[in-house]
Amino acid sequence: MPHTAPIILFVYNRLDHTRKTLEALQENLLAEESDLYIYADAAKNQDAVDSVSRVRSYLLSVKGFRNIYIRLRETNLGVDQNVIGGVTEVINEKGRAIVLEDDLVTSPFFLKYMNEALDFYENEEQVISVHGYRYPVETELKEVFFLKGADCWGWATWKRGWDLMELDGQKLLDRFADEELKAEFNFDQSYPYMAALEQQAAGDNDQWDIRWYAAAFLAGKLTLYPGKSMVRNIGHDASGTHCAESNIFDVELAQSAVNVETELIPDQEAYLAFAGFLKKISDPGLQRKRRFPLLSKMMRSLRSR
Repeated sequence: MPHTAPIILFVYNRLDHTRKTLEALQENLLAEESDLYIYADAAKNQDAVDSVSRVRSYLLSVKGFRNIYIRLRETNLGVDQNVIGGVTEVINEKGRAIVLEDDLVTSPFFLKYMNEALDFYENEEQVISVHGYRYPVETELKEVFFLKGADCWGWATWKRGWDLMELDGQKLLDRFADEELKAEFNFDQSYPYMAALEQQAAGDNDQWDIRWYAAAFLAGKLTLYPGKSMVRNIGHDASGTHCAESNIFDVELAQSAVNVETELIPDQEAYLAFAGFLKKISDPGLQRKRRFPLLSKMMRSLRSR
């Protein structure tokens, strides 16, 4: 039985999404043996007060975990600062954590996968994190595999991994002097992640996840992915201010456990499969049809903040 890592959940003002996320998590193996930390952001404006209050009231009824700790933010931090602060707080105290946001529905085997991988790769310095979501690619991928960098739709890390997080986007940007490195960061030039990092460094956005990806990538670290997705994102329903309605990221959740052991090398087949998917969603015609903002980071959960 793996040592259970604390689960961190970030919520704001979407009661239906939060309920679905927690109900799926409650059905997970190991849920009752896990501590849950919920960070609820405060209302950004008067229009959000009622919806935020409904979420906070619901949180008081949540059961199904060993212990539940609810952190109610007194002022609106926004998702990025809420995530950075919450992850740092729990990681510094507990040494590891599993991280979710309020629109991620998990497979019943998500926690088992996360905890077994956290245990197995705890002392592998090359591994920075474990990820739960896998793009709906057509290629049949390995049971688990590694890719360079880090990700943000249902993930986990250790203190040694999170300590590599660089909050200064300009420092990260300055280290991308090589064009080949930029192309690799952009997944074989399939998606403009460099542009997202440039925007963050310029102060046009506060995205925590592009900095997490860049910091891990520049350090040459690896993230473990499942061959079948352990996470489904239900947030692309136009309920957030940064995303339009779409089913392009829909996946079928894994219905069985996986063996987390695999070679400590980036999987080229998976890299190219992801690049192919990203090229498809980056196509200008598809962008117009789907109403996706081209330079938004599609690997993040896009919520109203």
